[in-house]
Amino acid sequence: MSVLEDLVAGAQADLALRVERTPLAEVAAAAERALGALDPLPGLTADRLAVIAEVKRSSPSKGRLAEISDPAKLASSYARGGAAAVSVLTEGRRFGGSLDDLRQVRAAIQAPVLRKDFIVTEYQLYEARAAGADMALLIVAALSAQQLRSLLKLGRELGLTLLVEAHTGDEVRCGIDAGARLIGVNNRNLKTMAVELAQFERLAQAIPAGVVKVAESGILTVADAQRMRWAGADAVLVGEALVRTGDPERAVRELSAIK
Repeated sequence: MSVLEDLVAGAQADLALRVERTPLAEVAAAAERALGALDPLPGLTADRLAVIAEVKRSSPSKGRLAEISDPAKLASSYARGGAAAVSVLTEGRRFGGSLDDLRQVRAAIQAPVLRKDFIVTEYQLYEARAAGADMALLIVAALSAQQLRSLLKLGRELGLTLLVEAHTGDEVRCGIDAGARLIGVNNRNLKTMAVELAQFERLAQAIPAGVVKVAESGILTVADAQRMRWAGADAVLVGEALVRTGDPERAVRELSAIK
């Protein structure tokens, strides 16, 4: 079983428990009652590099990254630093996150909030919207082409903006063919877990104008972010470097100053 398959299987097992407690109809009704979703695209297509700053306690490759007892406080620091959006890991087994983290962040900031998880069912999109998410992550490698199209369609109906994550040229094309408006290129190899910034440099060329380009993983310094900007990134998604710094507000501000 690959790392991604293991992560998806774990997320589905935890999802099954939530479905037992709360039926789809109840979650869908909560999503319907939620305040309207924010549109992140204007903030992600400004004249400077946009930063999607992540609330991230752990990762499968690095283990524990930071003690985050107050995700809302961290997210508020990101927002003060000028983050275009805040990403919240809601997967619990390997990343130490939860939907409650997302709810706390949503209540604390005005910026768009991204649910980052291993989403493979409609239930999870309804959950995201009910918890206040404006955006959600879809990983091409975890979905069939039909699943991707179906989830993109539902996401749009719910008002969610979907960040479609790719790791290969074929996955980029799959995302584009499905109608993604926001493509994230993950610089991490999901088989070896190694990170290579050249991954974005190669694949960004295949993303057409008009589609927002997001560089993900391995962006640890201002120089890394500048490199992604030169390669065509509209935005960078940064977690580890921000949760490990002593001054996340300043760190986001420095990244957001890149033109």
